[in-house]
Amino acid sequence: MVENIISFSLRNRFIVLLFAIGIFTWGLFSVKTSKIDAIPDLSENQVIVFTEWMGRSPQIIEDQITYPLVTNLQGLPQVKYVRANSMFGMSFIYIIFEDYVDVYWARSRVLERLNSIGNVLPDGVNPTIGPDGTGVGHVLWYTLDAKGMDLGEQRAVQDWYIKFALQNVPGVSEIASFGGFQKQYQISIDPDKLSYYKLNIQDVMRAVKSNNNEAGGRKFEMSGIGYIIKTTGYLKSIEEIGNLSVRTQSSIPVKIRDIGTVQMAGESRLGIFDYNGEGEAVGGIVVLRYGENANEVINKVKAKMTEVTKGLPEGMKFNIVYDRGKLIEESISSIKTTLIEEMLVVSLIVIIFLLHWRSAISIIIQIPITIAASFIVLNAFNISSNIMSLTGIALAIGVIVDNGIIMAENSYKNLAVRQAELNEQRKGGSADVV
Repeated sequence: MVENIISFSLRNRFIVLLFAIGIFTWGLFSVKTSKIDAIPDLSENQVIVFTEWMGRSPQIIEDQITYPLVTNLQGLPQVKYVRANSMFGMSFIYIIFEDYVDVYWARSRVLERLNSIGNVLPDGVNPTIGPDGTGVGHVLWYTLDAKGMDLGEQRAVQDWYIKFALQNVPGVSEIASFGGFQKQYQISIDPDKLSYYKLNIQDVMRAVKSNNNEAGGRKFEMSGIGYIIKTTGYLKSIEEIGNLSVRTQSSIPVKIRDIGTVQMAGESRLGIFDYNGEGEAVGGIVVLRYGENANEVINKVKAKMTEVTKGLPEGMKFNIVYDRGKLIEESISSIKTTLIEEMLVVSLIVIIFLLHWRSAISIIIQIPITIAASFIVLNAFNISSNIMSLTGIALAIGVIVDNGIIMAENSYKNLAVRQAELNEQRKGGSADVV
């Protein structure tokens, strides 16, 4: 088989040359379309299910949420194993699928199963599926530089303006906000007054919930003109919440302000984000979608930030804390320089030691063709151009040169043997003639 291929190549050198040119051209196209990242994605093919039930101990979370979910999710097809973690008020379940399984097919199977097992969970508990990112998906971190602005206001700008704008960038899976305060209305109940009016916390919660809904409306016509009457039930101020009636006793409404106080405050936090010792900061994390080109997405996010900056409050600007794009550029530039230097050094050494330009060219020409073909294989297996893959290509140059030198040496050896045989035949023929 090998001998036939070699014989065909020797007889059809033009076809071999065209094939090499085609491989090289295809390789150049693959280089331009290859996904670029600094580090390879070695994370497992997993889907994360998050469930929140605040105020419950880890043991209750384990018994009533984690265990029922794990037992049901274990029966999914193509699942290797399921891991779970229960903590105070939260449950995390990691469904690990086989490596060859498509991530979005896996997410669909998990969603189907979650829709069918909701009845086994406590009322009001709804498990959610995590973003379609990877373990190395945090490609960009930023904070908001707004000196003199309240942290709650900064967090509001981040959650209700910046986050929605950046999430529309193609390739972005999620914008995770951090820092600051999430504003909320807080009702502080006086237990003595609550007992005096013979009420409980559930009564207060029902009153707030029932009054914080749209009341609906209707359409009617008068004098040939159509009118739409609609009421807005959403609570918008501290005064509105304080005037809510919890219960009527002796024809007198008992309002929330009669049994407690209402104030605007921040949601309880487990920690703070401090930026370089300069104080608290508000920001976000850009999470890359699975299988996307990290370098391309980062550039699009930065371009979107430039547009978003125009709508920010006066004095507020972005401060990029972590940018993988710089690491990608430095890594790729370093590897490219190494490849070029290695190719030049190897070519020079081959020319000096062989002292035969045809043999040297036959070895040197293998280097760019093989490198180009490597990118074809990388794209075929959906592997990004990162430090590890490019370093492997750089190391393979030595093997390519070694193989080329061995083949050239073997050719010289065979040619020398054949030339000696021809010389002997010529000498023998001359002696017979004499």
